[in-house]
Amino acid sequence: MATEAYDLVVIGSGPGGYVAAIRAAQLGMRVACIEKRPTLGGTCLNVGCIPSKALLDSSELYHQAAAGLAVHGITTTGVTLDLPAMMARKDKVVKLGSSGLGSLFKKNKIDWVRGAARFAEARRIVVRDGESEQTITGSRVLIATGSEPSPLASLPCDGERIISSTEALGLSQVPRRLLVIGGGAIGLELGSVWLRLGAQVTVIEFLDRIVPMMDRQMGGQLQKALQKQGMTFQLQTAATGAVRTADGVKVMLDAKGKASEVEADVVLVAVGRQPHSAGLGAREIGVRFDERGRIVVNERFETSVAGVFAIGDVIPGPMLAHKAEEEGMAVAEMMAGHAGHVSYGTIPNVVYTWPELASVGLSEEDAAQQGLQVAIGSCPFQANARARCLGETTGSVKMLADARTDRIVGVHILGPRASDLIAEAVVAMEFGASAEDIARSAHAHPTLPEALKEAALAVVKRAIHL
Repeated sequence: MATEAYDLVVIGSGPGGYVAAIRAAQLGMRVACIEKRPTLGGTCLNVGCIPSKALLDSSELYHQAAAGLAVHGITTTGVTLDLPAMMARKDKVVKLGSSGLGSLFKKNKIDWVRGAARFAEARRIVVRDGESEQTITGSRVLIATGSEPSPLASLPCDGERIISSTEALGLSQVPRRLLVIGGGAIGLELGSVWLRLGAQVTVIEFLDRIVPMMDRQMGGQLQKALQKQGMTFQLQTAATGAVRTADGVKVMLDAKGKASEVEADVVLVAVGRQPHSAGLGAREIGVRFDERGRIVVNERFETSVAGVFAIGDVIPGPMLAHKAEEEGMAVAEMMAGHAGHVSYGTIPNVVYTWPELASVGLSEEDAAQQGLQVAIGSCPFQANARARCLGETTGSVKMLADARTDRIVGVHILGPRASDLIAEAVVAMEFGASAEDIARSAHAHPTLPEALKEAALAVVKRAIHL
C-alpha cells in the first residue's frame, strides 16, 4: 500500500474542489484531488447545474419551434421531439466539461486520484477504488464533498417512479403527469423542462410561496408566469405518503388538515439538498459538525482539526456552485499566505426557469427585518424596447437602495436572461455603487440592461420611460 505526500489534498472535484486545486497548483503547491466518480466535476457538472441547463435550453428551443414562432411570422409544422437526441446532446455537453477539467488538471500538474476517500488520521487519507487501495498524505486536506438531494421520508425514492433530480435528468420518455414535490429552484427548473416537452406538471409546496429564498413579490410574479405556461401549484400542502399503482404513483396530500390524493406517472422529490460527508470519517478524527450536518469552519475555512479545511455545500451558506468556487479560490490563496476573500453579500442567486429569476443582496423582507429603510425603483420589461423586440416582456427589474445613502443593497430581476443581467448588479454592489451611479452610466440602446438603468432612475422617481 503505497503512500504519496502532497502539500494539499482536495477531497472532491466539484466547483469548489477543482477551483481550489487549480489555484493551489498555480501558487506552487503539489496537489492531489480525490474523486470517487469516474469523471471530474462533481454533482454540478455531472448531475446538476450543467446537464439541467443543457436540457432547459434544448426544451426552450423545442417549445419555441413548436408553439412560439408564429408571432414572429415564422410558421412551423410537423415539429417533433427526439428525446434520445436531446439527452445525447446533454451528455455530450457534460462530457466536454469533464474532459476539459482533465486537461486543466494535466496543465497544472494536479494528480487525479480516483476512488472514495476516508480519513485514517487528520492528514492521512485512504483512497479505495474497487478492490485497490492507496494512502496519501497532505500537509493540508480540503474537504469539498458537496451535497446530495435531501430525502423525504414520506416519499422514498425508488429511482423509477419516485425520483430525485438525478433521475429527472435522464428520463427515457416524457411523463404524461409529473408531480414535483418542492417549489424551489431545482423543482421549478426540472418541472419546466418536462412541461415544455409535453408533461402536465403540478408543483406541491409546503410553504405559502415558491422560491422562498427570493424576494416575495418577484417570486409571486414568477409563479404567475409559470401558471400562464400551464404549470399548476398547490401551496401550503404536504405530501404525506405514496402508493405505487399499475402505471404510476398515488400521492397522499395534506393541505392545512384537508386530505386529498393525486395520481402521477412520475413524482420528482425536490425538497432541497443536504451536505454530503457520509463515509468520509471526518467525525471520527474530531471534525465538528453543526445541528444540520454541516462542517463548522472559521474565517480561514479551517475545521476544528488543525490542517483540515472545508468549503462549499458541506459548510454553512447557500448551496451554490459559484459560492463554492469563490471559497475554493480564497482558501487556496490563504493557504499560500495571500489575502483570500469571499464577499457573501454579493453572491447572486438564479432560478433558470423562463422567465429567469435572479437576485443579489437584500430582498424587501430582508431590509425590513434589518430595520433598513430603502428606496425602491422598478422597471417592467414591457417598457424595455429590446424586450419588446424579443417578444419577452414578462417580468421586471427591482432595485433597492439605502434611503439615506443611495447605496444599492439589493437587485431582483425576473425576465429574459436575468442570469446574465444580474452580473452588472453584482459588480456595482462589489464597488459600493449607488443607484445614481447606475442611473448615470450609459447603457447601449436597445438592450435588456437598460432596464437596470431605468430601475435605478426610478429609485429617485425620475424614470424616463415609465
